[in-house]
Amino acid sequence: MSRVARYFTIGRPDREVWFVLHGYGQLANRFLRYFEPIDDGTRLIVAPEGLSRFYVSENSAERVGATWMTKEDRLAEIDDYVRYLDAVYSAVVGSLRVPVTVLGFSQGSATACRWVAMGSARVDRLIIWGGEVPPDMDVAKLKDRRLSLVYGSRDEYFTPKIVAATETRLKEQGIPYTLVPFDGGHEIDGAVLKKIALSADG
Repeated sequence: MSRVARYFTIGRPDREVWFVLHGYGQLANRFLRYFEPIDDGTRLIVAPEGLSRFYVSENSAERVGATWMTKEDRLAEIDDYVRYLDAVYSAVVGSLRVPVTVLGFSQGSATACRWVAMGSARVDRLIIWGGEVPPDMDVAKLKDRRLSLVYGSRDEYFTPKIVAATETRLKEQGIPYTLVPFDGGHEIDGAVLKKIALSADG
C-alpha cells in the first residue's frame, strides 16, 4: 500500500543538504520560510510534511496543520514516517556526496531523532531545536552524529528542566553534543539559525 505525501524545497545542493522537520500543527511550506535566512545558494533545504493533516481549530475550517504522530497506534505511525523520510532522502539526495543535516523543531525533534536512529539515511549532523530526545529511545544510536541542542531561554515547552534531563541522558551515555541557548521563546530564531549554519561547531 502507498499514499501521496509532500515535501517542499528551497535552494540547491552545492555544498550541503538540510532536512527540516516542522512542529505540531504546522505545515511544511510555511515552516520552510523560517529557513530563508540560510538560503544562500550553497545548500538545499528540504521540508517534509507530517503524514496526518487536521483542522487546527475546532471552530474554523480555515487553518490546517499537520502532525507526525499521536499516541494512537504510535508504533505504526513511527514506522510510517521513518519509511517516508527515508524515501524523501533517497529522492532528494540520491548519489550526492554532500554533508546532510537534520533539524527537528518542537514535535519534529522526536521525529528527527527516531529517523536518524531507525532510518537508512546517512546523516552527519542532528539539530534538536525546542524539543527533546524521545524518553523511550536509545540515545546511544545518536553517537556518531554531530549533535546540537538549541533552546530559547523563555521556551514554555522545552523548559530548563527538560533541557537538564536531556543533557543528563546524553552525558550518561557518553554522547557528545553542543548546547546552543538563545534569548527567545519557542521559535526558530533567524540570527541563531545563521550562526549554527555557518559554524563548523554547530
